[in-house]
Parts: sequence; structure tokens; C-alpha cells
Amino acid sequence: ISCAASIEKMQQFPDVPFPPLHFMIRSGESLNPSRPGTVDYIAMVFHGLTTTHVDALSHSILEGELYGGRPASVVTTEYGATELSIDAMRDGVVTRGILIDVPAALDREFLDPGEPVTPHMLERVEAAEGLTIGEGDALLLRTGWWTRRRRHGPAPGRSRAGLHASALPWLHARGVAVVATDAANDVIPSGYEIELPVHEIGQVAMGLCLIDACDFDRLAEACTQTGRFEFMFAFAPLRMPFATGSPVNPVAVL
Repeated sequence: ISCAASIEKMQQFPDVPFPPLHFMIRSGESLNPSRPGTVDYIAMVFHGLTTTHVDALSHSILEGELYGGRPASVVTTEYGATELSIDAMRDGVVTRGILIDVPAALDREFLDPGEPVTPHMLERVEAAEGLTIGEGDALLLRTGWWTRRRRHGPAPGRSRAGLHASALPWLHARGVAVVATDAANDVIPSGYEIELPVHEIGQVAMGLCLIDACDFDRLAEACTQTGRFEFMFAFAPLRMPFATGSPVNPVAVL
């Protein structure tokens, strides 16, 4: 089951400041026997809330540093990420994935913008699903963000549901390797001086792999139908040396 959102042409909204572009270089409307075949041009700003993407460790900056104490200046305007680029994940990631469907545990369709997910809530869903998240696992957090967006449109301002900063020690203690959510991981507002602690602390201090803007609605349906919330989880970025992330199509195999 694909956990990626569809990359489509869309209007410019507060949560889509730079909509994806898709143009045809050659189409089937004007045939040229000497140049058969159709050709696309696609461009996107994938960091954001509507294109499913994995962040490289060169993406988040805390107090002028990246992961491992590297200065943020190793990401340059001319070349991009000269260190910690997404190419470090070029061989892909395969691990156990566990869906933590918070709205389902609360008998709701979705969480409200600004609603935090705390360690207590994570453990409540674990208990309901009969699972325990452990070392090397991928935690797939469903807040119902896409369900809400389809029903009511983009959330006002920058407010969104997501992980509370108090979940960071919990993730570290469990040894979680990957966190993927249907928005962008962090609850906003965070309630702290750091606006995006899951990104800034999780990546810079912990080396946490983050996947943003997943769509878990189909996966949630399948997990509910089968009664299984753990599965093989795999993803691989595009081969883009010097990039700070990549569009990605995560797949859950139940």
C-alpha cells in the first residue's frame, strides 16, 4: 500500500506556497515521426505539507549546526548539501513499520489543528493495537490531516496536529529509527521557543529520519480490516547528490 500523497497540479494555498509544476515537452497531440514518444517536465518544492518526502540530515538546523556538530554552512548556495545529503540513503530503508492511528483510538476522524500527540497517547494506541514500538522501527503517525484537508480545506495559518516535543525522549529511549506522519511531524504551535523541535532536535541531536506529508488513510483502512498494524515498511529516495531531501513513495506490505 502506497503511503504517498498524489503529486498533482493544485492551486496555491497557505499550505502549498509553491505548487508542483507538470508540463508536457512532447505530447501525443502533435505526432512527429522522427521523435516518437511523450516527454514530461516536472518541478516541485518538496519540503512542505503536500508532497511526501524524506528529509536528509542536512535539512534541519539548530543553533547554526547540523547533525554531528557540522556547521550549517556546509549546505551552500552553489552546490547544495556538501555533507549529509539525501544520497546517504541511496540504497533505501526496509524495516518494521507500525501505524499509530491516533484519531481511531479516540473514535474520531481526525485531530484538530494544534492538537499535540504526547507519549501517553502513543502508549495508549500501542496498547489498543497490542504492539510495542522498539529499536529500529518506523513509527507511522496518523493524525487524519489529509482527511481533514479533503473535508474542510487547508488549516488556518500554520497550525497543525503532530508530535509534541515531550515525545522526543520517548522516541530516543525506544530507539525509533524513522518517524513518518501525514503532516510534518511537529505540532504547531509547539509551545516552546523552538518552533519545530521534532525536526530541529530530532534530526540535529538524534539523527532521526523524518518523512513528512504521508497519506495513511488507505493504510489505516487496511490495518483496521485485517486487524494488523505492523508490516514491512520500505522507501528509497531519488539519487540526488547534494539534495537536502527527496520526494519518496513509502510502501507498507501487510
